Amino acid sequence: MNQTPLWMPPPRRSFWSRLTPIQRVGLIGAPLLLLLCGGTALAGALSGAPKATVGTSAAEQLTGTPVAHDTVPTEPAVEATTAAPAVAATVLKKTVTVRKSIAYATKKVDDGTLAKGRTKVRTAGVAGVRTLTYEVTLTDGKETGRTLTGNVVTKQPVTKVIAVGTKVSSGGGGNCDPNYTPCVPIASDVDCAGGSGNGPAYVQGPVHVIGTDIYDLDRDGDGVGCDT
Repeated sequence: MNQTPLWMPPPRRSFWSRLTPIQRVGLIGAPLLLLLCGGTALAGALSGAPKATVGTSAAEQLTGTPVAHDTVPTEPAVEATTAAPAVAATVLKKTVTVRKSIAYATKKVDDGTLAKGRTKVRTAGVAGVRTLTYEVTLTDGKETGRTLTGNVVTKQPVTKVIAVGTKVSSGGGGNCDPNYTPCVPIASDVDCAGGSGNGPAYVQGPVHVIGTDIYDLDRDGDGVGCDT
């Protein structure tokens, strides 16, 4: 006679029944996601979409669309140029001396030995000299500056002295020059008669010079004029 056991083990549960609902969803979704990713990659290869490269994000690999990334701007290359060296100007300095004339003055003095109205140059006038010194700057051969460094009178002018006669004749009718005896007429010029002079007045010699030989009748200086 068969005896029925008093205790029997429960029947074994299947693998699927042991999974939780979340595990079942994950188990079903994994093949679908793999199938979806594989199909997308296959479609990208067939359509010429760019392949994923190193550094490509997961979103780019899944969607095939590049995602904007921050980039560091690069400065444009500057072409080096070599400028021609500047040529320095040639600057020279030299000393220049300039001489200028100084006009002389004229002075008149009374002379009692000369007949009134007569004049005679006692001292000839001589111009003076002023020396100017400059420092001249030359840049590339052209004068660009001039500075006065010296101003000296190197020769004093000589004043011209003119004697003016004041002597009044006391005899001879007032027409005889008191510088001679016998009478020599008063004129702008008197020459010895028969000589080479051109007058306008002439005298017959000899005549003695008793004052100043204003007519230059005594050529040899012995005190007697027109004696030849």
